[in-house]
Amino acid sequence: MTTPFQDPKLRQRGRASVDFLAGMAAASGPVRARVDAAIAEKVASPDALPEDLDERLAHMDALLADSPAYPVQQLLGDWHGRMHGRISAEAFEEVEGDLAPLFEAAEQGPATLRLDPDLKAPDYWDGVHFHRTTGGWEGHTHMGYIHGEIIHKKLVGRFFPGGIFQQRRDVAAMAPRESYRRILDMGCSSGHFTTALAETYPNAQIVGVDLSARMLEHAWRTANANGWNWQLSQQAAEATDFENESFDLVASYIILHEMPAHAICAVFAEAFRLLEPGGDMIMSDVTRYADMDRLAVWKADRGAMFGGEPHWRESASLDLEQVAREAGFVDVTTKGPYPYVIQGRKPEA
Repeated sequence: MTTPFQDPKLRQRGRASVDFLAGMAAASGPVRARVDAAIAEKVASPDALPEDLDERLAHMDALLADSPAYPVQQLLGDWHGRMHGRISAEAFEEVEGDLAPLFEAAEQGPATLRLDPDLKAPDYWDGVHFHRTTGGWEGHTHMGYIHGEIIHKKLVGRFFPGGIFQQRRDVAAMAPRESYRRILDMGCSSGHFTTALAETYPNAQIVGVDLSARMLEHAWRTANANGWNWQLSQQAAEATDFENESFDLVASYIILHEMPAHAICAVFAEAFRLLEPGGDMIMSDVTRYADMDRLAVWKADRGAMFGGEPHWRESASLDLEQVAREAGFVDVTTKGPYPYVIQGRKPEA
C-alpha cells in the first residue's frame, strides 16, 4: 500500500537530478564491462589472488593500473557515493512545502513513537555517515523521508530485478508460521521491512527499534498513514528495554552489515532473550564472504569501501550460523546468496 505522502511528486529540477543519478549508474555499464574484460584477461583464476584481502586490494589496483576504464569506474563510484544523498535532499527540499500538511496529518493515528533524547549511541554508529549520506542518518530533519521515499524508491529500487520491496516481502514470508502475535523488527530504519511484516502478518502487533530518530519518525508517519498501530522506540537492537520473552518472532532485514562483529553477536543474544520459548528468529543480510570466490569478495569489499560501509567486511566475514547457535538457537538454517537469510528457534522451556 502506498499513501499520498509516500509518493512525492518531485519538481522538474529535482526529478531531473535524480533521474540523472539513476541514468549515470545505468550508463556506466560499458565502463564496468571494460573493467571486467581487463580482469578476465589478467586474472587466470580467483584462487590465484592473494589470500589476505588487503593484499588482494593492492594487487588488483596494481594489476589494473594500465586499464583506462578502471579509474573512470572508481571516479563514477566515488561521485555517486558522495552526491546521491545531497541531490536527493535538494529534490526533497523543493517539495517540502507541499508535503508539510501530509506530514502533519500522518502524525495522527494509532502508532506510537518513543524517542530517547539522552540516548548514548554506540561507537560503531555515532558520527558514522553510513552509505556516505551527508551528515549521517541525522543529517537532515527529514532524512527518514529522503532515505525511504526518494533514495530507496526513486534510485536504489531501479537497480534490483524483481524489486527491493518484493525481497523484503519474500523474507518476511519465510518465517515458519502463518501468523504471529507480537513481532519485533530490529533496526527498522524508515520502515520498509516493518511494512512487509505488517502486510504479511496483519494480526500481529508490530514493534520496531532503531538508533536513528529521523528514520523512526518516518516509520511512525508511515504506520499512521496506513492505520497500523506500530510501537516504535529509539533503542539499540542489541540492548533493548523489553522484558524477557516478549515476542514470538524477532526479525531484521539487511541491517547486520551496519554493525561490527561484537554488536552482531549481541543482537542474536538479545533476540534469544526476547523470544518466548518456541519463538522464531529470522535475520537477513548481505552475502557471506565464505560463499564467494576471492575475486567476488574483492568486488564486494571494494564496493563497500566506495559505498560508505565501514563494518561490511567484518560483518560479511562472520559465520552467522555459528553466532546463532552460540546464542542458543536450534533448528538453524540458512539460505542465500542474497539476501542471506538465517532462521532459528528458541527451544521450548
